[in-house]
Amino acid sequence: MTIEKQTEQWSSTASFLLAAVGFSVGLGNIWRFPYVMGENGGSAFLIIYLICAFLIALPLLVSELAIGRQGRGSPVLSMRNVAIQSGASSRWGNVGGIAVICVFVIMTYYTVIAGWTFDYFFLSVTGSFENMSAHQSDEMFKDLTGNPWRLLFWHSIVNIIVYLVLRRGVQAGIEKAVYFLMPALFICLIIMVIYAITTGDIIKTSHFMLTPDFSKVTIKTILIAVGQAFFSIGIGMASLITFGSYLNKKVSIPMSGATIIIADTGVALLAGLAIFPLVFAFGLEPSSGPGLIFQTLPIAFGQMTGGQIFGPIFFFLLIAAAMTSCIGGIESVIAWIDEHKGINRKKGSLIIIFWAWLVGFLSILSFNEWSDFYPLNFIPAFAGKTIFDCFDFLAANILLLIGATLTSFMIGWLVPKHIQLDAIGGKEGYFYFFWRIVIRFIIPPLLLLILVFGLAV
Repeated sequence: MTIEKQTEQWSSTASFLLAAVGFSVGLGNIWRFPYVMGENGGSAFLIIYLICAFLIALPLLVSELAIGRQGRGSPVLSMRNVAIQSGASSRWGNVGGIAVICVFVIMTYYTVIAGWTFDYFFLSVTGSFENMSAHQSDEMFKDLTGNPWRLLFWHSIVNIIVYLVLRRGVQAGIEKAVYFLMPALFICLIIMVIYAITTGDIIKTSHFMLTPDFSKVTIKTILIAVGQAFFSIGIGMASLITFGSYLNKKVSIPMSGATIIIADTGVALLAGLAIFPLVFAFGLEPSSGPGLIFQTLPIAFGQMTGGQIFGPIFFFLLIAAAMTSCIGGIESVIAWIDEHKGINRKKGSLIIIFWAWLVGFLSILSFNEWSDFYPLNFIPAFAGKTIFDCFDFLAANILLLIGATLTSFMIGWLVPKHIQLDAIGGKEGYFYFFWRIVIRFIIPPLLLLILVFGLAV
C-alpha cells in the first residue's frame, strides 16, 4: 500500500523553474564548462554536449521529476510509492536513499567551496586585488585554503543562510530566495558579459570556445560530454525528485526539463563570454577548475579598468550560483528526515545543516592540516585522494551513477506504460516513444560503462 504524504506545492511554474534552474546552475557551470568546451573542440564539443544533454540528461531529468510528482514525497517515499503502484517491491525506495546520501555527501563539501566565494567577494570589495601579481594571487588563495578557521567561518555562514531559508518551507523559503538570487545571478552575468566583451579579447575567446575542431573529438570527448551533461544538470542527486513532488499535474514535465537544460547550458556559455575575454586580454592562463576563478581572475580584476567595481559583481554572481545549488541540494535531505523520522521542518533543517556543517569540517582539514592524509589509499580507485577528494569521487563517480542507473531501470522496465504516461503527464507520441527507448536501452548500459571506466582509470 502506498503512503500518502501531504506536501507543499510550488506557487507557480515560474517558481519551480527558477528553483530547478538555480539548483542545476552551480559553480561547475561557471568555472569548468567553458574551459572543457575550449579544450575539446570548441563548438564541436558544444554540439556533442547538446546531443548528450537532450539524448541522455533530458530523459533522466523527466524521469526524476515524474517519479517525484507521481510518488508525492521525498526521494525515498516517491520511489517506494511508484514501485508499489507498479507491483514492484517497496525496497526500490532504497534507490531514493542512495540519491539522498549522494546529495548529502556533495553538500558537505560544496558548502565549503561556496564559502570561498564569500571570502573572495569581500576581498574584491576591499580592493585586495589591486595591481596583484601571479605570485600574490597564488599566495592569497593558499592563505585561504591553508587557514582552517577562516574556511570554517565561511562554511558556517553558508550553512546558516541555507538553514534560515529552508526552515521556512517551499513558498516562504525556497521561492523567496530564488526570486532574489536567480534574477541577481542573471543580471550580474549579463553585466559581466558586456564588460568582458567591451574591455577584453573577444576574438581569442571566440576562437577558444566556438571554433569547431573535430580533430579533438575522440571517444573520451564523448564521455566527457556525457559526464558534463549529467553532473551539471544535477541528475541523480535526489533534489529533482523532491522538486517534482511539489509539482501539480498541470505543469508539463518534458517542457520544463527542456527549459532547465537550455537555461543551464546558456548560463555556462555566458560564463565563458564573461570570463575568457578578460583572461586572454591580460595574457593569463585559462586554467581549469577553481584556479581559474580564485587565482587567475583576481589578477585581471586587479589590473583592468573598472576591476574594483566588476570584481565584486563577478563574485556576487558566484555566491548566487553556489547558494541556489546548496538550497536545492539540502532540501531533499530535509524532506526525507521529515518523513522518515517525523521531525518537523524547522527542527529537521537544523539537524541536517548541523551534520552537513560538521562533516564539512573534514573537507576543510583536507586542504591544510590533513592535506597529506589519504584515508582510503588501500583501495586503488581512491589511492592518493584526500578526504575531500574521496567525498567527491564517492558521490560523483559511484553513488550518483549507481542511483541514476537503478532509477532508469525501474521506471523504464518495472513501471507499466499507463503509470509512466500518468507520471510524465503526456500521451503516447514521439516524445514518449523517444523517452521509453532511451531510458530502457541506452541509459542503463551507458551509465554502467561510465561507472566501470571511472573506477578503472
